[in-house]
Parts: sequence; C-alpha cells; structure tokens
Amino acid sequence: MSSQTVLLLPGDGIGPEVMAQARRVAEILVPDIKFETGLVGGASFDMHGTPMADETLEKARHVDAVLLGAVGGPKWNNVARDKRPEAGLLAIRKGLDVFANLRPAYCFPALVDASSLKREIIEGLDLMIVRELTGDVYFGEPRGIDVDDEGYRRGYDTALYTHPEIERVTRVAFDIARERKGQVCSVEKSNVMESGLFWRQEVTLAHAEFGAGIELTHMYADACAMELVRAPKQFDVILAGNLFGDILSDEASMLTGSIGMLPSASLGSPGTPGLYEPVHGSAPDIAGQGIANPCAMILSLEMALRWSLDREKAADALFAAVGKALENGARTKDLGGDLSTEGMADAIIAAL
Repeated sequence: MSSQTVLLLPGDGIGPEVMAQARRVAEILVPDIKFETGLVGGASFDMHGTPMADETLEKARHVDAVLLGAVGGPKWNNVARDKRPEAGLLAIRKGLDVFANLRPAYCFPALVDASSLKREIIEGLDLMIVRELTGDVYFGEPRGIDVDDEGYRRGYDTALYTHPEIERVTRVAFDIARERKGQVCSVEKSNVMESGLFWRQEVTLAHAEFGAGIELTHMYADACAMELVRAPKQFDVILAGNLFGDILSDEASMLTGSIGMLPSASLGSPGTPGLYEPVHGSAPDIAGQGIANPCAMILSLEMALRWSLDREKAADALFAAVGKALENGARTKDLGGDLSTEGMADAIIAAL
C-alpha cells in the first residue's frame, strides 16, 4: 500500500483532547500512516485572523483524509460572523466539496440502557443519515439582515437546491442502502416549501433513473423527527437536505445514549479527501478537564479507515474494540462512568 497521509485539525474546546486520543489509537493500529496538523476555527482565527487559512485548505486538498475535532466557543462570540469558528467549518466543507455527510446512529449493545428510550425501542438500532452538506439555507443566496421598504428590520436565508446537488447526494444514499437493507426514506417539507417539493421531485426522478432495487419512501421532516423517537428501527437510510439533516442527525445521536458516541463522514467525488469529525461540538464547559468522551472522535477515525483509506480490516478491528471496551464497563462521565478521556482511550487500546 502506498504511503497515506491524514491531516489532523484539532480545533477548539475539547477538540484537541479527543484528537490526541484518536491519534494515539491510530499510531498503534495503523503505524504506517503519516500525520500532518493544522489549525481551524477559533484556534486558526487567533493565529491567522481567519477560521480557515488558505494554506490549511490547500493542505487538506492534498491528503488522503482529514480528521477534525470541533470548533467554536464563547471566546469568539463577538467576532464578525464571517470570521467566527463555524465559518471555518463551512469553508472546509465547501472548499473540499464534500457534499454527502454520513451520520450513523448505532447503539452498541452495552449502551442500550444508557438511552433515554426504552430498551425495546432502541435495542438493535442501526441507521444511517445521509445529509446533503454544501447547499440549502447554510449556503443559499441572497441572505442577510437589513431593513425592508416599510422600515422594519428583517433577517432572511435562501433554501436553494439544484438538480445536480440533489442527484449526487441521492446516488450516495442509494449506494449505501444497497449495502444495507435497501431502504431509503427521503425527508423534506414539500407541503409548505417549494424547495422541499423540488427535493421530492428530484429524488423521485433519481430513483426512477438509478434506484433499481431500492425501496424509496418520503416523509415530512417534522414527522420524521417524531418517528425517530417513536420507532427509530423502522429506518434504514434517511436522506435529507442540509438543514433538516443537521437537526435529525443530532436527534438520532441521543438515541444511542450520548452525543459523545457518534462520528460522521463527509464525502465528495472520487479522489476527494473525506472529512471526518464527531457529531458533538467543542463543549467549552468541560474543555480542559480531561473528561470528554473520545469515542466519537475515535469512531470518526474508524470511518476514515473504512471510507477513505481502504483499510476495512483495521476499521472492523477498531469498531469491535470500542464495543468490547464498553462491554467491559468502560464509561466516561456522559455515559454514567468516571473514566477520563485518556482512560477511555486506554480501554479501547487494551481491547485492540
């Protein structure tokens, strides 16, 4: 196997803490991989005056995968919006054109009782949310805050999608579903939004063109939010736009017991480096205390091994090790235990 390089962007808050543990695991599991490091978010703003420096983005374009910790915190609340840490996250997503965000919601058997839902509702949960990542209201124009013709202040964003944007992420959802149960539920608000109606039309057309073998259903986003807590195991793959996918994936994360358990992958066209990051944020309230759960970051490494680095055996071993550590009782505070961030990683390394 030719030499592979992973760019580490620890970010802010607990990002550096959980990233350090993911790197420890990687250096044991795949010692031949090379690592480069860079700054993103508030850390980049403090150093470079921008949350995503051009040279960092250029470096990201020439590695095999990017691991990102988390960005943001109250320190930068008064920074101009285009310079805030979150702008760096949007910039790297757009800059790499990683348009398909994969957010698995898997409940490890050892954590069934950590969920706020009843055991019979959550046991055996294994679903995947495919979220379009570079369009919708987060990127649509026009947007702004101004004054209308009658002198009233107003704020607005534009929910905008094009045919190619929907088609390419739908292809990803169908391809993933073919390796699972073959079911895709497309989510929007076509009853009240023109962009939602367009989304439904485009996904339906895509299904007719290249969705052979896939069972496609449609659901309104609010109904999907309800069904995720009523009967989450009915879903296999959920396909959603940027805004609704963001909300639904955070909801799904809590089904599993803790948002500290869930990774994500953001993928683009073949040959594009994947961007991997935990679903959780920078958690500034616990930053520096050494108690953050590193599992989501370590499982983001697992997704990088699987989706970008073509190291399925290593990914399988790491996923199994996380499950084994949990079976052996390893728990950080968010899971009701008392292990430190490093201690949880130690348990996973021991299981490896």
